[in-house]
Amino acid sequence: MEIEYVLNGAKCKDNIPEGSTLLEHLRDKGCFSVKCGCETSNCGLCTVWLDRRPVLSCSVPAMRIEGREVITLEGLQAQAAGFGKFMARQGADQCGFCNPGFIMNVLAMVEELDDPDEQQINEYLAGNLCRCTGYVSHMRAIKAFIAARQAGEEMP
Repeated sequence: MEIEYVLNGAKCKDNIPEGSTLLEHLRDKGCFSVKCGCETSNCGLCTVWLDRRPVLSCSVPAMRIEGREVITLEGLQAQAAGFGKFMARQGADQCGFCNPGFIMNVLAMVEELDDPDEQQINEYLAGNLCRCTGYVSHMRAIKAFIAARQAGEEMP
């Protein structure tokens, strides 16, 4: 089926094989930040934005993006680099495998919530699994990032 959509700001027109997932399609398009980590929709590694809302691309049929906007980490490189610096400073990026999906959700959260408290952060990021850390460093990075944004510090 031929569909039209916007991917990271560029208009696209593609033939989508029946039954393919958005994850498969995005990787075919060269968006390698989108990863499959569990094959059960439980890890968050495949998180992308669909119409500026985070979704698990492994659970979305690719045909559902007809007429919609998809954003991957490749489309948010400057913002991702800004938050990535906070993760690095706090030791939250150990192996880095979970980072793309985690960063996509953090960036969506700060767009949606002005001043999230710890409970809201935990709820927003509940679907992101990291096998390397205990999330303490992730929480420090998020809080520092939010504080810097609120202080008006320049972000990339």
